[in-house]
Amino acid sequence: MIIKSVVVIAFILIIISLGSALYHLVKHGNQEQSEKTAKALTFRIGLSVVLFILIFIAYATGLIKPEGIGARIHHLQNQPSKEVSPSP
Repeated sequence: MIIKSVVVIAFILIIISLGSALYHLVKHGNQEQSEKTAKALTFRIGLSVVLFILIFIAYATGLIKPEGIGARIHHLQNQPSKEVSPSP
């Protein structure tokens, strides 16, 4: 549950950072506004990289497990098949 909370918080921070960059980009400005836009986008990239690494580590350690169609297909492919012997 903690991992999911951290991921949600990271996504919210990424969205806020993108909004901040958009605000400073649209605001007619000078060099200062350009620097603020670049800082906000750099912060977003850093958050995205940290989030990716966190998700990878959580998956590798087994804290999170994949769910959905792909996980079900993989699970079914790895099950031993039941062979039907011919009836006499």
